[in-house]
Amino acid sequence: MGITRRFAILSICLAFTSAAYTCAVWAQDFKVTLLGTGVPFPATDRFGAATLVEAGKERLLFDVGRGATIRLNQIGVSMGTLNAVFLTHFHSDHTSGIPDLWLTGWIGRYYGNRQSPFRVIGPKGTVSLMQNLERAYADDIRIRYEDEKNPMEGVAIAASEYASDGVVYEKNGVTVTAFEVDHGALIKPAYGYRIDYEGRSVILSGDTRYSENLEKHAQGATLVVHEVAIANQEYYDKTPIVKYIMAHHITPQEAGSLFARVKPKLAAYTHLVFLGSPDYPAPKVADIERTTRAAYSGPLALGTDLMAFDVRNDQVIVIPDASKK
Repeated sequence: MGITRRFAILSICLAFTSAAYTCAVWAQDFKVTLLGTGVPFPATDRFGAATLVEAGKERLLFDVGRGATIRLNQIGVSMGTLNAVFLTHFHSDHTSGIPDLWLTGWIGRYYGNRQSPFRVIGPKGTVSLMQNLERAYADDIRIRYEDEKNPMEGVAIAASEYASDGVVYEKNGVTVTAFEVDHGALIKPAYGYRIDYEGRSVILSGDTRYSENLEKHAQGATLVVHEVAIANQEYYDKTPIVKYIMAHHITPQEAGSLFARVKPKLAAYTHLVFLGSPDYPAPKVADIERTTRAAYSGPLALGTDLMAFDVRNDQVIVIPDASKK
């Protein structure tokens, strides 16, 4: 890393002060970047759910929500360089970016140029999803091939699925394990992932309320990245749909208790659900932190789009904006 770049990143870190965690330049080879920390609401500052994990030679994307390709471009990662995509469940805010990633990544330019099949791994239903996308975009594929002669290998799909907990990917020293979570009685399948690399591990919760199975798989994890939801109390009391939504997600208090038991080097939030209305203002990020702290006093990062984590053996370093290199 050049001196100018090193000092530029260090300046970013110093400007982002918090007692909850430290910040420094990239140092190692296990990185997690929150590409999208939002929900179905089309916000400009929080794109759809998507998390990039870079471990050694592997670039793995978990969920592909709205705007994932834009965020990849912002951090200088070519879509064509991803080794595999993993899906947690089939809610549209976690999958709506797949056609963009798949087809734009096939274009023969520096931001795409995929030369091998688009690999997608997810729970049962993944193969059907990808087969139907192939049907939906058949004309686009035909036209682009006839017009641009991009190699067909780059638009081919290699989809696989699983139906239970277990290792779903293993390559170049990286092991990805899927585990079932609890996003509600009718929202099945729903899974989280554990990524292990050279003695370090990352948990990605997917969408879930408190899950005993997640807690089991999170034992010894270096970094735990978990979703969270919070609602205006009066709005919650008066609005049935809000109670329904909250019943599908973990609260900050529950997450804090989970973090306190698991004791990761860093706990981080993503997929932040804020429930309110014009008459009942939604809680803020500070409210999530305050209520989490009722049960957990350890290192905590309140995720934002493009926040990244350098997963080291002894600690997890936070980079507030991975696009500013």
